[in-house]
Amino acid sequence: MQVITHLSDIKLLTEKIRATGKTIGFVPTMGALHLGHLELLRTASRNTDVTVCSIFVNPIQFNNAEDYRLYPKTIEKDVALLQENNCDIVFIPEAAEMYEQPALLKFNFGALEQVMEGFYRPGHFNGVATVVSKLFHLVKPHKAYFGQKDLQQFTIIRQLVRDLNFDLELICHEVVREADGLALSSRNQRLTPAGRQVAPRLYEALQLGTQLSEHRIPTVQEIKFKVEMFLQLYPQITLEYFEIVDAETLQPALDFTKSVALCLAAYLDNVRLIDNVILKPL
Repeated sequence: MQVITHLSDIKLLTEKIRATGKTIGFVPTMGALHLGHLELLRTASRNTDVTVCSIFVNPIQFNNAEDYRLYPKTIEKDVALLQENNCDIVFIPEAAEMYEQPALLKFNFGALEQVMEGFYRPGHFNGVATVVSKLFHLVKPHKAYFGQKDLQQFTIIRQLVRDLNFDLELICHEVVREADGLALSSRNQRLTPAGRQVAPRLYEALQLGTQLSEHRIPTVQEIKFKVEMFLQLYPQITLEYFEIVDAETLQPALDFTKSVALCLAAYLDNVRLIDNVILKPL
């Protein structure tokens, strides 16, 4: 496995790979790798010739300085894990080189970023779009792999690819979960043992919403109320939002005649966790 740290080096290397006719699969991460990341890597390895994984905690997508400071950073462990799982290239740039000058370009994704994550984390998706654009230009992947847990992020990046005509295919991988249902996340490392015991209630809340929707009788608002009441049974959890949205547009759903996503964000042990499930039309 090659470890690359400089922008010019990764650009030159991936240009050479493309020139040979080989396909590049790309898994961008912020490190603190878990089985969800490895599943993306394995999927990329099965479907492309060369796998590239980036590790970069992007400072400009954090609207909370403390969250950025506390984000888990386990570079040595991550590199070893990637090597054990047949990653071909890992790209670990420094922020000083990625942002040699402050980025002045601003992205506006309209209604896509005015709800949920975009509403509660202003500026977040501008930071995501900026760094993903840079990484796509540097790595030049044929296919890029993202997790469904960050559904709104994937939707934003899909719009970015369409609007800027990036020549690549985006793949969204279903949420990878622990045996008790908790969505895998780097932030889970920050949970206390007691918090970790409570965390699966978030997925249970989504399952409750799914079950209620299958009865066809409750309205969207009734389901939201029941799910919120369920989570109130666990005072350790502070719900930020629970929304039922169109799975494509992310706008509030009125019914279940189209594919919808049940999405939530909550704080537990001062750690912000997100999760979602996608439901097919009834």
